[in-house]
Amino acid sequence: MDMDREYRNGAFIPGSDALPALWAAQAAAFRNSLGARAQLALPYGPAPRNRFDLFLPEATPLGLMVFVHGGYWLETDRDLWSHLAAGAVARGWACAMPSYTLAPQARITQITTEVDAAIVAAAALVAGPLVVTGHSAGGHLAARMGCTDRSKALTTRITRVVPISPLAELEPLRQTEMNSDLQLDDAEIAAESPARLPLGTQAHVWVGGIERPAFLWQARTLAENWACDWTVDPNRHHFDVIDALTDATSPLLNTCLGGL
Repeated sequence: MDMDREYRNGAFIPGSDALPALWAAQAAAFRNSLGARAQLALPYGPAPRNRFDLFLPEATPLGLMVFVHGGYWLETDRDLWSHLAAGAVARGWACAMPSYTLAPQARITQITTEVDAAIVAAAALVAGPLVVTGHSAGGHLAARMGCTDRSKALTTRITRVVPISPLAELEPLRQTEMNSDLQLDDAEIAAESPARLPLGTQAHVWVGGIERPAFLWQARTLAENWACDWTVDPNRHHFDVIDALTDATSPLLNTCLGGL
């Protein structure tokens, strides 16, 4: 089996080349629409990418949702995804979006630690329930935040994780060209695969119904190993499955924030 083909998303989604420019425009428009309620580039550590944005509702926040971006731990930045905070903010929640050091400058273990620190810093600014979601590699990182080995400051506060199209078992990625940068080995695969680790909070796994089979397998593997609910969102591919986060009434956002 060609693992590079299995984990290649854009090649199977018509028009995907135009999406980054669209996301960037939507993200900038959302940031501009909030004015002072968009607190940008807040530091959480010493590295250049150790920054997070915090988007605030008009009234005191009901809680904090964190969205962790994807890009196979190799690319993209929080600036591309600001608009995905729109649904949470409309529901009266704050939403934080961190950046993190990318591979190969950082291994996945370090990236996980950075995201932990980012969420702890953001959570110190907003009271109430704490929900972590993320997409693709960000889904991996969101899942890792729900594992029992995270910092005490996080495990005592976090209420729910909702990994979206997560990379939950890292072994197949060792067979891809990406591993020249990721440098995954046996020890890191075991320590950083959420599907192999115990869950310490509520969880719900979400994935698009027309994603690559590898991502459907990843989502199901995580849900089965965690014995948690999972949803296959019909007619959604890897790049539009997260669009529902912009809608305050969507089933995906209800899964993230409902009942809290």
